[in-house]
Amino acid sequence: MTPSLLTLLRKVDTPTVCNAIEMAQGRRGFDAFTRGTMLCSAPAEPAIVGYARTAKIAAVAPPSDPPEVIRSRRMAYYKYMAEGPAPSVAVIEDVDFPNCIGAYWGEINTTVHKGLGLSGALTNGVMRDLGDLPDGFPVVAGSVGPSHGFVHIRDIGAPVSVFGLTIAPGDLIHADRHGALVIPTDVIGTLEAAITKLLQTERIILDAARAPDFDFDRFEAAWVEFEKARV
Repeated sequence: MTPSLLTLLRKVDTPTVCNAIEMAQGRRGFDAFTRGTMLCSAPAEPAIVGYARTAKIAAVAPPSDPPEVIRSRRMAYYKYMAEGPAPSVAVIEDVDFPNCIGAYWGEINTTVHKGLGLSGALTNGVMRDLGDLPDGFPVVAGSVGPSHGFVHIRDIGAPVSVFGLTIAPGDLIHADRHGALVIPTDVIGTLEAAITKLLQTERIILDAARAPDFDFDRFEAAWVEFEKARV
């Protein structure tokens, strides 16, 4: 991922990236995206972009492992998060889903992850402390709740599932208030050009529709031009 592609990805929303991936692939049917409605802690901030650092948590019941094992796994988790290639995104599956109760993402944990260099978090679980989370570290989560429950790390560095999307460690993630997707490796080299072309093509319809003299005839003419540009 080039610096210019990273800058562009942070500027555009996830639906735009979805469309651009299909443009880059030359076909409809891209399906590596989340299903259902997710919540974003900072919808006005730039999109979350980065390589996935994955883990699984649980919170409904206390952990059954000895305390020393829990502590060791917790430190191993933070070491794993800190050592990821930049930019990186914490992608956490709460295995209690859909009955998640433990807000893993609150003021302290988000601040720690931001300090370790991560760009944001994606989870099917719970977030809290809205209004106190640090700027520049958006969280896209499945729900909001008040308690941390018995939250603890279950697994580190394995593939996870978040709202129907399977994510492997190292996958390139794009996420915002619409949800998240995995950018296929085969389009990374052409994605910047595809996004640029998509935005230029959409302007044909948007500019026409926003003009004061817009009517059906102008729409029809604009749509013909739009169709030609998409080829």
